[in-house]
Amino acid sequence: MAKLPDFEALAIFAKVVELRSFAAASSELALSKATVSKAVSRLEERLGARLFNRTSRRLALTDAGQRLATRAAQLLADGEEAENEALAQSTAPRGLVRLAVPMSFGVKSVAPLLPEFLAQYPDVSIDLHLSDATVDLIGEGFDAGLRIARLPDSSLIARRLCGMPRYTVAAPSYLERYGRPTHPMHLAEHKCFGYAYLSTPNVWHYTNAAGEQASVRPAGQLRVNNGEAVLPALIAGLGIADLPDFIVGDAIASGEVEVILKGWKQPEGAVHLVTPPGGPRPARVEVLAEFLMRHFSKGKKRNQ
Repeated sequence: MAKLPDFEALAIFAKVVELRSFAAASSELALSKATVSKAVSRLEERLGARLFNRTSRRLALTDAGQRLATRAAQLLADGEEAENEALAQSTAPRGLVRLAVPMSFGVKSVAPLLPEFLAQYPDVSIDLHLSDATVDLIGEGFDAGLRIARLPDSSLIARRLCGMPRYTVAAPSYLERYGRPTHPMHLAEHKCFGYAYLSTPNVWHYTNAAGEQASVRPAGQLRVNNGEAVLPALIAGLGIADLPDFIVGDAIASGEVEVILKGWKQPEGAVHLVTPPGGPRPARVEVLAEFLMRHFSKGKKRNQ
């Protein structure tokens, strides 16, 4: 397999040519004179040609050196430009942020914020990916994602934006017809709607003030992979649902559904911004994280 070009030696050679001095190149590059001299010698050995004619007072390019000098100078300039562009991307908010967000939360809570963010940061663009499935941020090339759950152990870096309580709810018409459960275990006798992407699918967990715990596997006629899709059947009085505040909060406020099992709480979830592990986040990702933090930290929990 062919070796990669010796880019370091080519860059050092270009700098020596530019400054017409090994000592000056050594000083500008913050390298020892020996390192500069060895790099040029290494390049000469690799190419099989002398690049400089050197005397104690004079440094002159050979024919081979003159032919290489222009290309080496261009490589050095391109490398410096690429590095400066990358540095600018990491220190100034500029460029594309690929953001993965759950479907309903993205439409209802994130998309309405984007006009303000984009106006505030005109050099940043957003590629918003909406899906309730857990996205592989690293494998699919995302800069960040929002997760609404109790996060499992992960190599991802997580930043909590706000709490997100869940409620067990039913329409008044359902409760009139089938009765009001007063203990989580009663749910096994009721029609309940399922959601595909719970952290423990098909199991609802509860704890009361006395520390008693209960887990139940409710069943019913409808299972969805998007929480908002259950609202029509829920409001129509066809069953009981376990939903986060951002989906069911308006229906609770309007009286279309009621919170049941008020003496029982479910494990508290939260909205987290997650990013791949590694070095510092680029400025474009950091400003988006700060923007979302400011907005979502203003949210208030609904009393159960």
